[in-house]
Amino acid sequence: MPASTATLPELSVVVPAYDEAPNIAPLTRRLFAATRKAGLNVELLIADDESPGSVETASQVAMLAAQGFNVRLQSRKRSEGRGLSSAVLLGFAAASGRVVLCMDADLQHEPEAVPDVAASVLAGTADFAVGSRNMGGGGVGFEWSLLRRIISQGATLLAVPLSGSSDPMSGFFCLSRETLARGAGTGINARGFKIGLELMVRCDCRRVVDVPITFRERAAGESKLSMKQNVEYLLQLLDLYHFRFGALIFLLPLIAIAIAIAALGVAYVTIRLA
Repeated sequence: MPASTATLPELSVVVPAYDEAPNIAPLTRRLFAATRKAGLNVELLIADDESPGSVETASQVAMLAAQGFNVRLQSRKRSEGRGLSSAVLLGFAAASGRVVLCMDADLQHEPEAVPDVAASVLAGTADFAVGSRNMGGGGVGFEWSLLRRIISQGATLLAVPLSGSSDPMSGFFCLSRETLARGAGTGINARGFKIGLELMVRCDCRRVVDVPITFRERAAGESKLSMKQNVEYLLQLLDLYHFRFGALIFLLPLIAIAIAIAALGVAYVTIRLA
């Protein structure tokens, strides 16, 4: 049986989606099975940006809602805006639960991990919880290319000084609406893909808890990551460093040089071992 909708949910799960129709039904069924087992009253919001799959996404959500699942759709036309971060923020604004959680639609974030990722925030012992690949018990459940690993590790290293997380790049995260409200008026950047890092910094999250997860291979569809997103991430980092450290941002060129030297060293060793 799906979760009851008779009372307001304690947890709202927001899933930004762009052309992810094949993943909606399995994600929904797995999520509610896991949260029911954990005794959580949950709602699921699919924050869908207009795409070739939007009609089918709406059909899937309507079918699941008719079956009794507490799932609803928040649709946005291309003319009204687009982008993962803004979709997540709109979903959070529409949520009914006192705690909100974001996860990907492609099933790389396992729905079964939702109760563990949300637990510390629901208990009031954390401001922000992150589903982390980079700690004991966590990891990547498929073979990443060497280039992808280097890019991921480099991007993570750049963000570490801004957060208390081992995986500040993660899109699997949870916070309370009270914590989210602390970011009002701080200039939250609704562009780009790393909205979790943005909220961690802008909402002044001091009690950050990492929860080990296994990052799985995409179940269906295609990755939306592009060079444009990589550039936007670097610009986002500059903005966040300025917000957090002020004038100390002028040290960033030295940090960038150090990281570039390290990256060249890794590339050199890789080539020599090839």
